[in-house]
Amino acid sequence: MTSQVRGGQLARLLGQWHALPGRRRSPDYAALAGAVRGLLADGRLPLGVRLPAERELAEALKISRTTVTAAYRELRESGHLASRRGAGSWTMLPGGHRVASSGLWTPTDDLDMIDLSCAALAAPPELIHAARSAAEDLPRYLHGAGYHPTGIVELREAVAQGYADRGLPTSPEQIMVTSGTQHALDLVLRLGLPPGGSVLVESPTYPNALAALAARRARIATHGLALDGTGWDAELLLGSLRQTRPRMAYLIPEFQNPTGHLMPAELRERVVAAAHAAGTDLVVDESFVDLPLDGVELPPPTAAFDRHSRVVSIGGMSKPYWGGLRIGWVRASAPQVQRLAAARVGVDMASPVLDQLVAVHLLQAAPAIAAARRSQLTVQRDALLAALAERLPDWRVRIPRGGVTLWAELDGPISSALSRAAEEVGVRLAPGPRFGLDGTLERFLRLPFTLPAPELVDAVGRIAAVRYDLDRASRPRWREPAVIA
Repeated sequence: MTSQVRGGQLARLLGQWHALPGRRRSPDYAALAGAVRGLLADGRLPLGVRLPAERELAEALKISRTTVTAAYRELRESGHLASRRGAGSWTMLPGGHRVASSGLWTPTDDLDMIDLSCAALAAPPELIHAARSAAEDLPRYLHGAGYHPTGIVELREAVAQGYADRGLPTSPEQIMVTSGTQHALDLVLRLGLPPGGSVLVESPTYPNALAALAARRARIATHGLALDGTGWDAELLLGSLRQTRPRMAYLIPEFQNPTGHLMPAELRERVVAAAHAAGTDLVVDESFVDLPLDGVELPPPTAAFDRHSRVVSIGGMSKPYWGGLRIGWVRASAPQVQRLAAARVGVDMASPVLDQLVAVHLLQAAPAIAAARRSQLTVQRDALLAALAERLPDWRVRIPRGGVTLWAELDGPISSALSRAAEEVGVRLAPGPRFGLDGTLERFLRLPFTLPAPELVDAVGRIAAVRYDLDRASRPRWREPAVIA
């Protein structure tokens, strides 16, 4: 069923649409149509949503119905609105678009695009050898049905050993292999969060985690992170847990996505204690734990402070190894793992055996792969920082000591507008509002340093050029093929 946005709701989303850059040089209907396209572009107005009737929107905006009629007509002509007599008008995309893995709606001929919307590395050279070795190991599993809901024993043992090496004794029975970290989060939410349950998350945070919570119709509260320092205000975070007593909290303590912050050991211990007192389950995303930079020493895992099975840890192969290898895992108590396996039956039964064998061989080579990744990321991060300092000196950027992203504070609330403009010059960005709720974070932009240094420097040059063009633009320029859903 198509959802609908009411006139008052759309009016609130549009805000000061008549005060957009270049407003005085464009008629009211064009400015209104451009503002609606802007909402589509930063994800605040979803696709397939029925817009209010012309009269209703005109009353909500206190403008003439003729203006709304002309704006809807322009949106239909640009391919962003479909209308049918008696059925209304709903948002859509121009023809020739598809959904990319980054979550962006993109054209099919964008091979020359520098994609900074996806914070992931290309596959390491060791992957080929691991795949060949896995194929040689596969016959040992062919005599059975191939369903292993908690994962093959070899991989569970390897993951458990990884936790033990970090100072957290773990048995294979405490590990469940999943089809990626996002799948792990989805299963944990299915098991531990009833529809409409309350959840505390950081702001900003990982967009796909917000999508998973939205699918559970969760009531989300946020804890805002600072650009400086450790990021987390301990008293505010602990106070939020005590006062709101959420059913669950989702945190990224290792090189938080997108800010790159690292939670200190003392705060981890206090968060676990506060969660236990509040009756809150902690879901700890460790996607970036293998990627410390500059010789940073990692604190103990958050679960090391858990004495009451309140902490569920999730992680996977996507960030340190390759996103195309859909292997993730959950670390929890053995009874929780069994309950997760039972919940999984209605989702996907089990992860592919061959992929799991590839993961086993990659984990055997983990020290060498991780060292090469850290060296590569350090060079690329420093190249990106230098380019930003030279071309965009007014932007405020904290140097991350791990992970794969910078969280830049811009020189104005222009993140969505800048992202649209950058698309015009071949750079795809993920604007700040994607990492929060209700269209906030327009002063921020996530910049991953996962591409080769020359591409990052080139991208910054293009971004700088369009940034300064924004101040001189006579009217908004909307690129149709790149709408964020």
